[in-house]
Amino acid sequence: MKIYETTGFPNPLRVRIALAEKGATNKVIFVPVDVMGGEHRTSAFKAKNPDATVPLLELDDGTCIAHCNAITEYLDGIFDGPSLTGTSPKERAVIAMMNIRAESGLMNAVGAYFHHATQGLGPDLETWQCPDWGSKQKEVAQLTMIYLDGVLTESDFVAGNRFTVADITAYAGLVFAEFAKVEIPENLRALKAWRDRVAARPSING
Repeated sequence: MKIYETTGFPNPLRVRIALAEKGATNKVIFVPVDVMGGEHRTSAFKAKNPDATVPLLELDDGTCIAHCNAITEYLDGIFDGPSLTGTSPKERAVIAMMNIRAESGLMNAVGAYFHHATQGLGPDLETWQCPDWGSKQKEVAQLTMIYLDGVLTESDFVAGNRFTVADITAYAGLVFAEFAKVEIPENLRALKAWRDRVAARPSING
């Protein structure tokens, strides 16, 4: 199978971490996509993914799966190792809920700030911007950081007592936030301690 990605981008990072957690990094072929050059908007790429986004998973039978959550769901199901998406109905629901909160409130909010309230990827790619919306989403991201800090005061990980896809999403969101200069409020000690623990995992630091 192939994974189309752009190195250094936050969403491809999520899939890279998931693969490493499953011990499956060497079981896929990574195909670079030149986003800065607009390759993701070409007809050839959009024939595989009409959303024109990376990452994209292409299976051996030609099936193409876009969006991190869908990709991780597939990878988690076919590779051995501890489940990232949960095993019981309750666990899967809690993990999915927390993953959505981390994605919507942090990852996507930082993305909206970066693409709308800063220069983003430059004028050739940022063809429409709404700075007020971007600035509002920066506030959303920092409120989500406060929420996650409260969660991590009570539990070791974002969705309970073990590492899951929700932690991957939240960690990648903080990496993106640091790049976009969306600061973690100084008093969020639990969130910062969790970030440091996650950053030391072999799937990220290895």
